[in-house]
Amino acid sequence: MFAGALEWPGWCRSGRDEERALDALLVAAPRYAAAVTSSSPAFVPPPSIEDLEVVERLRGDATTDFGAPSVAPEADRREVDSRELVRLQTLLEMSWAALDRAADAARGATLAAGPRGGGRELEAIVGHVIAAEGAYLGRLASRSPRIDDGNPTASLVEVRAAVQEALSRAVLDGLPEAGPRGGVIWLPRYFVRRTAWHALDHAWEIEDRSATSPGTSRTR
Repeated sequence: MFAGALEWPGWCRSGRDEERALDALLVAAPRYAAAVTSSSPAFVPPPSIEDLEVVERLRGDATTDFGAPSVAPEADRREVDSRELVRLQTLLEMSWAALDRAADAARGATLAAGPRGGGRELEAIVGHVIAAEGAYLGRLASRSPRIDDGNPTASLVEVRAAVQEALSRAVLDGLPEAGPRGGVIWLPRYFVRRTAWHALDHAWEIEDRSATSPGTSRTR
């Protein structure tokens, strides 16, 4: 089960049940605050779990079971005006910056193995995030820049610029009912929610596995 804050895309954690998911969300609040230090309005971590209010519950799907918040809340259907677009784009930029900082700090370090002795190495983690964001562009009826499968990190700047451009176009011009080749379209708010979560989830994975920051992370 995932718990995520409606107004703060990227602040989203999982647990085996609702109580554990909310607890994980609260535990991650300081890390999220550190990632979005220049947000406006400012993010203020809640002091206790009693300060979290559940306003919507959703039934997940196979992707939820796999480990990603794959269902858009009804609240994400709200219109995005030009001011909110800037805020969402800024939160995305800050999520990417957190990933970049974690990767830079971990270069030269040996990442701890996962519970089964596995886990991606550093450049593979960053490359995975970039490749995923390229794939996400189809959810906004946009095409990804060409990504070299052997070196996806080389496309980082181009993919992020394409994401921001596609998001602006989706908000300002609207979206079709279906994407290229009939693909599923994501709401702009959900697009940011999913993309920011993925970047931060892997940023925190890198921190945890390189012992650069305390905490735990579940990643996909």
